[in-house]
Amino acid sequence: MNNAHVEVIKKLSAAFSKVPEITLTFWVAKLLTTAMGEATSDYLVTHLNPYLAVGLGAAGFFAALLLQLAVKRYITWIYWLVVVMVSIFGTMAADVVHIVLGIPYVLSASFFVVVLVLTFAVWKYSEKTVSIHSITTPRRELFYWATVIATFALGTATGDMTASTFNLGYSGAALLFTILFAIGVTAYVRLGWNEIFTFWFSYVMTRPMGASFADWFDKPSSMGGFGYGDGLVSLVLTALIVAVVAYLSGNSQTMKNESMAGNQCGMTSKTVVSGRPGVAKNWGKVPRPSAVAEPSDGES
Repeated sequence: MNNAHVEVIKKLSAAFSKVPEITLTFWVAKLLTTAMGEATSDYLVTHLNPYLAVGLGAAGFFAALLLQLAVKRYITWIYWLVVVMVSIFGTMAADVVHIVLGIPYVLSASFFVVVLVLTFAVWKYSEKTVSIHSITTPRRELFYWATVIATFALGTATGDMTASTFNLGYSGAALLFTILFAIGVTAYVRLGWNEIFTFWFSYVMTRPMGASFADWFDKPSSMGGFGYGDGLVSLVLTALIVAVVAYLSGNSQTMKNESMAGNQCGMTSKTVVSGRPGVAKNWGKVPRPSAVAEPSDGES
């Protein structure tokens, strides 16, 4: 099977996927949502009754998730609405585990590592792949969102642990997780490490990275922050997310139109390659020759 046929198969798989392609804009949106979720959660639990805030967060999360599960294809604003709600509710849940239940961050982080590993193991055993480029069935989508929730929980606990327990502060934690995120990206782009591992490693790092930056900007100077406040930081980040999602929506529609044109032209290899950049073989938009050796989903 030549490369043109492989590209056709991957393009068709992407067309039926319920998740976005992994591009630079994806990572920008992901970091913004993690930061926004941290600031919004802190604002709500301090300005509303904490139990009411957590209840609203839970209701918003489950409503968004049900909407995502109900649609038959990837819809940009719905997908990112779920990610935003996972970030907000995930932050609240992690805070409940530590503040209300009194569980140390070290123990909660260790627990969430086990949960994440078990989720991957069951997903791999059931579906034979944990590639995000294979999210084309309801069961795989459930595994995907279970993994996303676990990564947010782990990232939240890890971020709080480094900032508080290890006394790195918000700026130190932000710098640490930025370096770790960069290591994950570099390992894939420059060193050719496994696509699945490097993606999920980087994905986990975005949670404490974004949250640490949010806390750094919104917490008072007495706590090592700039003191802009949770409300202002949350509003600014929300506006940025809306702008990025609007851009992604427009870009998605453009690629859809080009894909339709490609179908009408018989899906030549030139149309397939140019019609939808950043496909499964290059989540960082950097070509990976080895990834097109066979039409797999990137199984590991």
